[in-house]
Amino acid sequence: MTAHSPHSLGRRLSMWLALQSLAGLAAICLAIYAAIAMGLESRQTRFLDEKTTLLAHLFAESSAADLRHRLDEFLLGHGDMSLVLRHADGTVFYARPPAGDVPRRAQRTRAIESALPGVPGAGRPRVSGQLGLSIDDDQVLLARIAWILVLASVIGAALISAGGFVLVRQGLRPLRLLTDQARQLSADTLHQRLLLAGQPDELRPLVEQFNALLERLEHAYQQLEGFNADVAHELCTPLANLIGGTEIALRRQRDAGTLRDTLGANLEELHRMASIVQDMLFLSRADRGALARRGPPASLAAVAQRVASYHEAELAEAGLGLRIRGDHVGALDQPLVERALSNLLSNAVRHADAGSDLCIDIVPGNGQVTLAVSNQGAPLDASHLPHLFDRFYRVDAARTDAARHHGLGLAIVSAVARMHGGQASAHSAQGRTTIGFSMDAEPGGPQAGAADTGEPAAGGAPARD
Repeated sequence: MTAHSPHSLGRRLSMWLALQSLAGLAAICLAIYAAIAMGLESRQTRFLDEKTTLLAHLFAESSAADLRHRLDEFLLGHGDMSLVLRHADGTVFYARPPAGDVPRRAQRTRAIESALPGVPGAGRPRVSGQLGLSIDDDQVLLARIAWILVLASVIGAALISAGGFVLVRQGLRPLRLLTDQARQLSADTLHQRLLLAGQPDELRPLVEQFNALLERLEHAYQQLEGFNADVAHELCTPLANLIGGTEIALRRQRDAGTLRDTLGANLEELHRMASIVQDMLFLSRADRGALARRGPPASLAAVAQRVASYHEAELAEAGLGLRIRGDHVGALDQPLVERALSNLLSNAVRHADAGSDLCIDIVPGNGQVTLAVSNQGAPLDASHLPHLFDRFYRVDAARTDAARHHGLGLAIVSAVARMHGGQASAHSAQGRTTIGFSMDAEPGGPQAGAADTGEPAAGGAPARD
């Protein structure tokens, strides 16, 4: 966007500055013109008042014979004044027009009325008329002042606008520099940040927020790259097994039983690949904001009991017990909750000490309900806890159990929690690790409370992974 664009910030600021300058100067000039006009009018009024008073003295002190002569002397040197006096019958007693050949167009007047001197008694004849003062010169002066003020306003506004345009461009220079820096950013330079040094205070919050956004974007980009690498790694192993098994089978003639075994092994790898793809599709839908389809109210304790029955064999093989504590009745997407709880239970079985008990805790409160599975075993280092729900994240970097678990189980738990308006959480201390998730407690039935039933799960809680 250039400075000539109608949406240019610099152009709009310059235009507003120019309009404000013109309006301010016009107001000042108008005030000056009004003050001068009022001063001239006051001077004209005061002058006529003084001359009217002198005329009254002149009529009182003059005789009938020398009145006209005294009036000529009174007007001598005042070419801009006129005096006309008439008798009561309308005949002119004295008339003196303004001096000069140019007719006067504007004047101020005072009414004059007085008795003629030299005639005693109450019946003295009277004269009346007007004392005039031409104000043409003052009008011309005001007109010149008006033009000067108008030109001063326009020229002053133009100069201020030109200076304002330069100042606005100078003031927006840090913004243009930021734009140049941002333009150089790309997917390969996400590690770079906008320079905060030297930025004005108004832009520092914007730069800080933009840099924070870049940091999150860089982290997300790194996660995406890591995710792609993990996906390739997870799919590479079964593909290599398929290719290797098929090549070995084709090297020479095989009997039907051997080929059946090869096809069975290949089918197992294909199932594993299909499972990874399905989990990735599920996580993709959750990332796009898919919500859980809550069904009729159900007891979470009953759901946990049902999931525990799936893992009976696994629990029995590991010599573990299972306890379900608390309950809550509400609307939920039962298949999703069963899947998340099954993943938590399978994860706890793998890391629990033999002969210990697993616990499924159902704790409602503050508009949410929390399901957590805890096990006794080696505590997790605190550095692993924030990443447990990342896709393909493994505490064991050697991937010793990669053939059975592809590292998406807890990521699915987190996705199920988000789809129910909650979040996943993990805690490990004093030899006990608790991993669970919360959900919005949608109304759908009365809460059954969090009483510790302390009853073992059905069948002594043997289960599967």
